[in-house]
Amino acid sequence: MTETLPAYGLWTLVVLNAGIFLLFASSFFKPQSARDWRTFGTFSAFVVALFAEMYGFPLTIYLLSGWLQSRYPEADLLSHNTGHLWSTLFRTEGDPHFDFLHVLSNILIAIGFVLLAKAWRILLAAQRGHTLAMTGPYVCVRHPQYVAFISMMAGFLMLWPTLLTLIMFPILVAMYVRLAKREEREALRDFGEEYARYARNVPAFIPRLGGIARQYR
Repeated sequence: MTETLPAYGLWTLVVLNAGIFLLFASSFFKPQSARDWRTFGTFSAFVVALFAEMYGFPLTIYLLSGWLQSRYPEADLLSHNTGHLWSTLFRTEGDPHFDFLHVLSNILIAIGFVLLAKAWRILLAAQRGHTLAMTGPYVCVRHPQYVAFISMMAGFLMLWPTLLTLIMFPILVAMYVRLAKREEREALRDFGEEYARYARNVPAFIPRLGGIARQYR
């Protein structure tokens, strides 16, 4: 029998991958206020939980092992490829690292990074100048920084779904929505009708049909 490298128990990879990814994300986001750290902290918990199952202990595979073995007897539960559960569940052919969902997940993660980088620079400049952020991605949506985090989390769920991250995802989305509403109340208090007009023209999270919302005037 040919020996293969272990797929799990690689805690060094957990720390390395989570650390590099979060360091990369923090360099884009640059949290400063308590609210920023809370936003980034919850996202960090999601990432750590993801990589802990990806390389450490496959809790989801363990909990679903009986069902998976009965429904997918051909699957090697200790194989890293089986951890790509969407590919396992849909019995896709070939290497799961190159299937449609894997490619889409990478696109969503990349979009999240780019959006976060562009949004944070504009938001930081607006905060320092005590003005409204209404350029760049803020022309399309009012809260691009939260859209960025949600896009990255959705990408990770397509890449490597786990029971824990599937539970965390809607909770974190709801938390980001509440934070966005709180920020809107503060902006309305500080900028009054100027922000009200902006909010009437630009959607909160989902760009209007056509890809770009109307420019605030």
